[in-house]
Amino acid sequence: MEKTWRKTSLTVGLIGVGVSFLTFAGGITVAQKTNIQGEIAVLENEVYFRVNQYRQSRNLPPLKRDSRIDAAARKHSENMANKIVSFSHDGFEERVYSTKIKFRSAAENIAYSWNIPSPATEAVRGWINSPSHHKNMIGNFNLTGVGVAKNARGEYYFTQIFILTR
Repeated sequence: MEKTWRKTSLTVGLIGVGVSFLTFAGGITVAQKTNIQGEIAVLENEVYFRVNQYRQSRNLPPLKRDSRIDAAARKHSENMANKIVSFSHDGFEERVYSTKIKFRSAAENIAYSWNIPSPATEAVRGWINSPSHHKNMIGNFNLTGVGVAKNARGEYYFTQIFILTR
């Protein structure tokens, strides 16, 4: 059976909303890292919730979250945030295969945002309003994973991978 691949990206930003970030010479403290990790987990959960909420409003079944897909999505977001890779879908197939999930089709949405008060809400809203992202969100998939990363400049990178298992 032939595999189906779909990839779409989105950049979101709002100029004029001020956000302050503190950077200390020598790196960040453990408490700061814990706060960032907590913020990231909240954003990942919010994306997952909002996408499923949207799917259910369209009478579609909710997607089940899978930690293996989360890990692949999170690593890609971290790599984009740290400028290891460009804001792109490069390596998408490898990310999907790295989950070790037997699948029939897969898709990926990515987003980038800065200077906005609700980055997860805006990422999902942007995907809903973009035909190619929307197609992935309402597609015939049963599993998903979400990864979010934030860099020192306060930029957020979002990756959501959708998979239909065999």
